[in-house]
Amino acid sequence: MKKFEGILLCTDLDGTLLRNDKSISKENLEAIRYFMAEGGKFTFITGRMPYFVQNIYNTLNPNAPFGCINGGGIYDHRLDKYVWTRELSPECFELIDSVVENVKGIGLQVNTFDKIYFSMENDAMAYFREVTGVPNLVKPYREVKEPIGKIVFGDNRNEIILEIEKTLLSHPKAWKFDFIRSEHALYEILPKGNSKGDVMMRIADLLGIDRRRTVAAGDYNNDVSMLRDAGVGVAVSNASPAAKAAADCITVSNEEHAIAKIIKDIEERKIKFTA
Repeated sequence: MKKFEGILLCTDLDGTLLRNDKSISKENLEAIRYFMAEGGKFTFITGRMPYFVQNIYNTLNPNAPFGCINGGGIYDHRLDKYVWTRELSPECFELIDSVVENVKGIGLQVNTFDKIYFSMENDAMAYFREVTGVPNLVKPYREVKEPIGKIVFGDNRNEIILEIEKTLLSHPKAWKFDFIRSEHALYEILPKGNSKGDVMMRIADLLGIDRRRTVAAGDYNNDVSMLRDAGVGVAVSNASPAAKAAADCITVSNEEHAIAKIIKDIEERKIKFTA
């Protein structure tokens, strides 16, 4: 039996696997390849859509499908297709209307399962395109007819994000959806039940891996569910307070080859499983 057989390691990308310059360190890459060669299943779970992480999965070549859209889909890059998705109800437009009417100056994007449409523009949306390289596809949100994975509001002002959150949570249909602050300047409407934790467990089930032998690595609030639900949740040292609180342990920062350190700790049994 190989060293890491029967173990699933799932990592977030930004702020966890990726360094601040968005690169993958040589140390992380070599450790991941070693982990997979020794029988471990490795993948990542991200808020992005498959199209926008092609370079990452081509570099990593994970040996398991990856989670995307903050838990809204599972994509098998070897088959080049989704193997599972959860769509957002069209009732989300009523919640969007409420925010648009009550909070001014916000940015808004609609994420389908293969495109991002920019419906309202501001500095946060411009910055999002700059760092992700996504094209500026403009379309009013009520004109998007494809299945929707998530809605993303954006603003660089913390008080505006809090106002968006308050408006959404006070809507009479809020109970039909889930919500997450995925970054400092981004706030999302997700299908009910969507979470990185849920999609991580679905991946484990697809692979026939005991859920108790899963390891999750993350850094931000949208990683809380997978840090909490994993057999072992590991927050990087640069993680948010909520992510650290949800984790079983804290490792080095994303600038210090955190995934390589986690793999080493699994090998040396510093990370232990209940099964």
